[in-house]
Amino acid sequence: VQLQASGGGLVQPGGSLRLSCAAPGFTLDSYALGWFRQAPGKEREFVSCISRSYDITYYGDSMKGRFTVSRDNGRNTVYLQMSSLKPEDTAVYYCAAAPSLSLRRDCREVVTPTSSRVYWGQGTQVTVSS
Repeated sequence: VQLQASGGGLVQPGGSLRLSCAAPGFTLDSYALGWFRQAPGKEREFVSCISRSYDITYYGDSMKGRFTVSRDNGRNTVYLQMSSLKPEDTAVYYCAAAPSLSLRRDCREVVTPTSSRVYWGQGTQVTVSS
C-alpha cells in the first residue's frame, strides 16, 4: 500500500490545517487508518485513528477537541483536520494504514508502530510558529 500524505505547512498559532493521506489505486475499505507525529528528538506519538466503521475514532490526549479524523473510502483517503494549533504541534505527521478484520475493532490495536502489518506514508511537515 502506497500512502501519500499532503497538506502540511507553516501556520500561525491558533490556525488550522487539513492533512490528507491518499492511496491511489488501492482500496482502503478493509483498513483501519491513523495519524502519528514525530518531533525532533522525540519518539513517534499517536495522534488519532479511525476504525473501518466511520464513527469510531480515537485521539491522543493533547489533540482531543482540536483535531478531527475522517475517512472517505470512495476517495481512498484519510483526513486530519487540525485547529487551534500550538507550537508544540510542530512535527512531521505520518499517516498509517493497517488491515482490520472487523468494522468496529478498536483501531488503536492495529494502527500501532509496534505492528509489522502497518503501512506508513512518507510524512508531511507541520510547523506552528509566529
